Amino acid sequence: MSPLLSNLVLVAKQVAILFALMGVGYGCNKAKLFGETAVKGMTELLVMVVAPCLIVHSFQRQYDPDMLAGLGFAFAISVAVHLVGMAFGRVFRRWGESSGRTMCFAVIFSNAGFMGIPLEQAVLGTEGVFYGAVYVAVFNMICWSYGVMMMGGGRKAMSAKAILANPGLLGVAAALPVFFFSIRLPDIVGEPVKMIADLNTPLAMVIIGFYLAEADFAAVARNAWAWAVIIARLVAVPSIVLAALWLLARTVEMPPKAMEAMVVAASAPVAALTTAFSVKYGRDVPLSVGLVALSTLLSVVSMPPLVALAMTAFGAK
Repeated sequence: MSPLLSNLVLVAKQVAILFALMGVGYGCNKAKLFGETAVKGMTELLVMVVAPCLIVHSFQRQYDPDMLAGLGFAFAISVAVHLVGMAFGRVFRRWGESSGRTMCFAVIFSNAGFMGIPLEQAVLGTEGVFYGAVYVAVFNMICWSYGVMMMGGGRKAMSAKAILANPGLLGVAAALPVFFFSIRLPDIVGEPVKMIADLNTPLAMVIIGFYLAEADFAAVARNAWAWAVIIARLVAVPSIVLAALWLLARTVEMPPKAMEAMVVAASAPVAALTTAFSVKYGRDVPLSVGLVALSTLLSVVSMPPLVALAMTAFGAK
């Protein structure tokens, strides 16, 4: 079996496992095992507790100058990926204040936390999460600054506290000293952190599956511009990132898993925050729900070949 095909099978299998977990959430919704209030609580637990624990756990490793350089690289690439998304997003801004801003947000921001981190953990291990956490931190900084300004309609909507005091950024800030000083948490702390971190993938997938059960796929499928947004988010942006990284790797030596983690994050479907921001700022909520749901469903087809190409091109073992 060729390396590309082998990687494709590996990634497709892991994506299928993630979707099987989503099926649990979907089934729980249909069976009325729990409702919206419970899922909101689960989401708060995931964002505020589980994700920071996962970041701290993944940063718990021997200090390595090469990995520090990789962190800087991951930060720069993460910013660049969001700038590419902004360039594409401007095309959709013209389509009305409500729908246009929702579509723009959907193109720029991927579900790098809920969907990207679990896949990075599955195919790249803790080193993939190590670099993927940087993308999530950049996502949060840009989302709570540019994203808020765009969806809220001006700079007055921005808050310095929201930009700096968000779980993704705080998680990285707490984890960096652990990495820099090669701190090994004592078992009485480290084991609970690891156990909580292990909840990330199943909890995130169950939450996504729950909301997929409530989506109106038919309505968004009839919207040609919604399809353009989904193609931009799932194909155009990650393809540009993959091509740019491949060209860059021919002249600059970079950690393979860092490059692969960037492709995973860039190829993730529309961010779940698209709906939250649409509700908060009075944008097109039904469109946002449809974009998140349909792009998530289609990512089972789009993510495996892109990630497999990255793994083959960059050759991380």
